[in-house]
Amino acid sequence: MSPRPSTLALILAGGRGERLGPLTVHRAKPAVHFGGTYRIVDFAVSNCINSGLNRILVPIQYRSRSLNTHIRDGLSRYFNSARGEFIEPLPPQQREGEHWYTGTADAVYQNLFAVREEEPELVLILAGDHIYKMDYRHMIDFHLAQGAEATCGAVEVPRGEASSFGVLAVDEADRIIEFQEKPKEPKAVPGDPETCLASMGIYVFRARTLYELLEHDAEDPDSSHDFGRDIVPKMLGARPLYAFRFVDENKKERKYWRDVGTIDAFYEANLDLVSVDPQLNLYDPAWPIYTRLNPLPPPKFVFEDEGDDGRVGAATDSLVSPGCIVSGGRVRRSVLSPGCRINSYALVEDSVLFDNVYIGRRAKVRRAIIDKDVRIPEGATVGFDLEEDRKRFTVTAGGVVVIPKGAVL
Repeated sequence: MSPRPSTLALILAGGRGERLGPLTVHRAKPAVHFGGTYRIVDFAVSNCINSGLNRILVPIQYRSRSLNTHIRDGLSRYFNSARGEFIEPLPPQQREGEHWYTGTADAVYQNLFAVREEEPELVLILAGDHIYKMDYRHMIDFHLAQGAEATCGAVEVPRGEASSFGVLAVDEADRIIEFQEKPKEPKAVPGDPETCLASMGIYVFRARTLYELLEHDAEDPDSSHDFGRDIVPKMLGARPLYAFRFVDENKKERKYWRDVGTIDAFYEANLDLVSVDPQLNLYDPAWPIYTRLNPLPPPKFVFEDEGDDGRVGAATDSLVSPGCIVSGGRVRRSVLSPGCRINSYALVEDSVLFDNVYIGRRAKVRRAIIDKDVRIPEGATVGFDLEEDRKRFTVTAGGVVVIPKGAVL
């Protein structure tokens, strides 16, 4: 399977991610930390690199600095400009009037000048805030074989869960015949009444078709300028439009595709990583996840005092990133991002800590997400009295306490 040199990838990374609440106050959703050393956007970028697609534009908008820095100082090193490879963030141009992006289609439309300059034959459009492993060349080959003008990535979901998604109704050849936005009665795939196809927010377009559709959509005053709600429905019955069923490179029994758009979903996806057999395999050398590499020392665990005082520097069932020091404290079922420090007699369990979190002596943290650079003072508790925690922080419906960047306890 060969790369498609005439394919340009666009990773849409401009959204606020409002359902992630405190975690997106200072950064765009694709820049949110995940799994200790990664950012959410790393998965879409790694999929492109592993698919041999090395020309990537990233339209960004909201709180862009963190994502810009991550791309500049981390991801760009995996691209060779001498071979025409690049990953380039695109700040809002406002070339089409004084407004920000009003939808996913408008985000691409406002950057069509950059797309046209690359002269692609195909344009691959991706969401920058989903976690999955996919070789996009399979989808491109399917698109070409069907003679499609557009192909939508689709993941199979049980019919009972499909009402939470945009559903693609298809015929026996997987030609899309209807798009249903979070339907009460989702249409199943032919021959399988218990399965529906949910849109993944991934599209392959013939470039000329994309230009034409976006230009017409921009002139429609009634459009919300969104691919799922506007562009795809307008193609139904008028142009060859197909659904491509997700081929998972995660190599597990169940296909893994996650929209970590809520705090509880984000928390559960992180905590899955510390299990003995996690659903997401980060350890497959054939499918590396590329990210920014920080020059940090290995994680360190110190103190194992004999006696009853319990001062032991230990982490079990956990991910511990470079630069962390577990100094006489205990970590259980947790994810520690780079540079965290857990001090003597402290306890961290069932929690996700972003970069450089400091846990003071005898502090206790349970079922929490703690953002970058937060200091938990000596003897403090988080997650043990949710009513008290609600007075200062966000507590989710699932009982997860979220302490934002810059919080002072």
